[in-house]
Amino acid sequence: MTFRATVLTLYPEMFPGALGLSLAGRAMEAGTWALEAVQIRDFATDKHRTVDDTPAGGGAGMVMRADVLARAIDHAAPEGDPRPKLLMSPRGKPLTQGRVRELAAGPGAVILCGRFEGVDQRVIEARALEEVSIGDFILSGGEPAALALLDAVVRLLPRVMGNEVSGDEESFENGLLEHPHYTRPQEFEGRTIPEVLTSGNHAKVAAWRREQAEQLTRERRPDLRSAKDQLLPKP
Repeated sequence: MTFRATVLTLYPEMFPGALGLSLAGRAMEAGTWALEAVQIRDFATDKHRTVDDTPAGGGAGMVMRADVLARAIDHAAPEGDPRPKLLMSPRGKPLTQGRVRELAAGPGAVILCGRFEGVDQRVIEARALEEVSIGDFILSGGEPAALALLDAVVRLLPRVMGNEVSGDEESFENGLLEHPHYTRPQEFEGRTIPEVLTSGNHAKVAAWRREQAEQLTRERRPDLRSAKDQLLPKP
């Protein structure tokens, strides 16, 4: 089954962008996934192709219109389309590796890229849009966020990564950040590879990597450990 992504945007020329290169690009050429970028302005009805208007109640900026977006969404995802409809938004739920895996296991996604001050709340509700955030910061639009989301998803599709196990041993997969990595040369500017990694003892290597991952997570992302501990069964 081909994973199908449809992106609704005011800047379709931003796609596929980096997704046309490397792993994602090769997977697209192989037919593992497909990407369509749809121009939202094509669904405006006036001669100026207007997609926004002033916010109700006053205030700075402009808001993307519900009627224009609804027509664009209905075109991209007609009734019966099983793909989730996502809105890239800084107020959305933080994107997690778990959600990425869920998306990668599905038929694809319809992704709306917000612009200006945001999107009329009525279309979010009427079209059951799932608001997704890639971090606590503001971008000029949802396009870079959509590119990041799709990159995270596509690399998990079957046969995209050369080593399928790679995706199971990365940061966030087990509630931990990933352990440090080393390779040749044996010595670099006076720094050597930890001896355990060249010992040939796989059990010791695994234990060292686990210890390093736990230490990094405690230092940098204690919230990950806290979230995992909350999911563990009580004794």
